[in-house]
Amino acid sequence: MTQGKLSVSHKPPEGQGVYKDTPAAPPDPPSYEEATAGEGMKAGNVTPPPPGWNFGDPGPGSGEFPGDTEPLGPLGWDDGNVRRLFVRKVYALLLLQLLLTTGVVALFTFCDPVKGYIQTHPAWYWASYAVFFLTYLILACCSGLRRRFPWNLILLGIFTLSLAYLTAMLSSYYDTKAVLLCLGITALVCLGISILSFQSKLDFTSCQGILAALLLVLLLGGILLGLLLPYGYVPWLHGVYALLGALVFSLFLALDTQLLLGTRRYSLNPEEFVFGALNIYLDIIHVFSFLLQFLGSSRE
Repeated sequence: MTQGKLSVSHKPPEGQGVYKDTPAAPPDPPSYEEATAGEGMKAGNVTPPPPGWNFGDPGPGSGEFPGDTEPLGPLGWDDGNVRRLFVRKVYALLLLQLLLTTGVVALFTFCDPVKGYIQTHPAWYWASYAVFFLTYLILACCSGLRRRFPWNLILLGIFTLSLAYLTAMLSSYYDTKAVLLCLGITALVCLGISILSFQSKLDFTSCQGILAALLLVLLLGGILLGLLLPYGYVPWLHGVYALLGALVFSLFLALDTQLLLGTRRYSLNPEEFVFGALNIYLDIIHVFSFLLQFLGSSRE
C-alpha cells in the first residue's frame, strides 16, 4: 500500500490527474548560441541587430548580423568613402600648391625688377635649394612627423615655397612665351595622365622596377651632360635629355596617381595625404621644368 501511494508522483501533469503541489519538470538547457548571444552583445564584441531582425536570416553577407559585411581592415582603410575622402584631401592640397607656384612663377616672369634681382643674387637660389632638400628628406623619411598635425602642413608649406622659388628662378631665364606654352602643355599632360590613370586597366604600380631603371638612365644622362658642358653646349643632346626627363616623370605621375586610388597592386595609406600631395606636386614640377628646358633649347 505504501508503495502504491508514493507512485503517484510519476503520474501525468495537472489536468491529466496530477496533484497541484507536484513540481514541474525542469526546462531544457539553452543551446550554446542562445547562451552566448547576450554575453557577446554586452561585451561589445557583436553589433546588436536592428529591431525586427530575423536571427535565422543570414542577411546579405556571409555573417549572421549585418555588421559582418563591413571591411575588417584597420580603421576601414578599404572602405570606398575613406578612399574618396583621402583623394579629395590630396587634390585639395595639390591645388593650393599649384596655385601658389603659378603665382610665384608669374611674379618672377612678368615683373622685371624682381627678375633682375633674383638673377643677380644667386645666393637665394642655393638657400632655397637647401631648404627644399631638407624639408623633402624630413617629409620622406619621418612618417610620424608627416602625419602629425599641424607640423605636416607647415613642412609641406615650406617645401612648396622653396620649390616654387626654384621653379620661378628657372623660368626667369626663358622667354615669357615659352613659359606660358610650357604651363599649358604641362596642364594638358597632367590632365591626360590623370584620366588615363583613373580609367586604364594598366597597373603602373607594378612597373616600379622599369621606372627605377629609367630614372637611373636619366641620372646618368645628367652626369654625362655635366661632364660635357665645360667642353661646349650641345643643344640636340640637351633637348633629348629634357624630353626623356619629361617622359620619365610623366610615368611617375601616373604611378603616384594610381597609388591614391587603392584599386591596383599597391596603394597609399589614407593617412599619407601629405605624402601623396608632395609626390604628385613634385612630378608635375619636374614635367614642367623638363618641358621648359626642351622648348628653351629648341628656341636657342
